[in-house]
Amino acid sequence: MEKSTSASSNSAQAKSIDSLETKANYLKFDLDDLNELKKLTSKDVADLAKRLEEDDYPNAFAGLHDWHLLRAIAFNIPDLVEPYRHLLDLEPFDEC
Repeated sequence: MEKSTSASSNSAQAKSIDSLETKANYLKFDLDDLNELKKLTSKDVADLAKRLEEDDYPNAFAGLHDWHLLRAIAFNIPDLVEPYRHLLDLEPFDEC
């Protein structure tokens, strides 16, 4: 039974890494690890925001990848995303 749990855990981890690699390939960033987000500069984030504002993507999924990346940056390095917060359309949640 332990092997099954380990196998499904490895499968979920592989899917997560595949998703980050897809983003990295599209965005030309090396984002195979969330720690890599910290290597992004304000210029990188500005370029990302510009693409989102122009909304000129080859398909809806490419824009969605950028949006998810900006969201991940916002949760990990909020200062970098503050000028572009309007692109995320985040609302506060009442979790009391």
